[in-house]
Amino acid sequence: MRTVELVCDPALEATVRAAWDRLAAVGLPSLARNIHPTNRPHLTLAAVDAFPPGAQARLAALCAAALPLPTDLDRITVLDGSAPLVWLVRPTPALTALHAGVWAVLSAAEGRRPWHEPGRWIPHLSLALRFRDADRRRARAVAGAARPTGAFVAARSYDGETRTVTPLGGQAVGPRPA
Repeated sequence: MRTVELVCDPALEATVRAAWDRLAAVGLPSLARNIHPTNRPHLTLAAVDAFPPGAQARLAALCAAALPLPTDLDRITVLDGSAPLVWLVRPTPALTALHAGVWAVLSAAEGRRPWHEPGRWIPHLSLALRFRDADRRRARAVAGAARPTGAFVAARSYDGETRTVTPLGGQAVGPRPA
């Protein structure tokens, strides 16, 4: 699987990581427990089995032209399906246009994940996976009721087979902060 993801500015990333840490500290599921160096707060725009020929360069140009992209986080909730606990991202016209552009580039890709497609996509930053809806209230209290602002400053692609990331534009995307 290959993804197209947007990475947060340092302050917004620190805010999300602090929420991860608070969730873990009280024994709730949290992405703070994922210590892989590629694990960092991000917004997934698309996921496909593989990029079609030429798509990576086109995605990099598209993302580089759109970034940085200001963003506002909204409420914390539990999504249906695999039940991740997420911090919703308010979709702006610029974010929606970038998302549509990414999907236009990937129109010939096989194995497109339908939950990321325009019209079905719910923009969010994940806080925990496989979360029980019954713990949602407690998680909101622990993670924080604030609705932070920030920016997406870089794009990357995660390769699920090799568990590596490739930059796709914007500011340099280094390893996860210590």
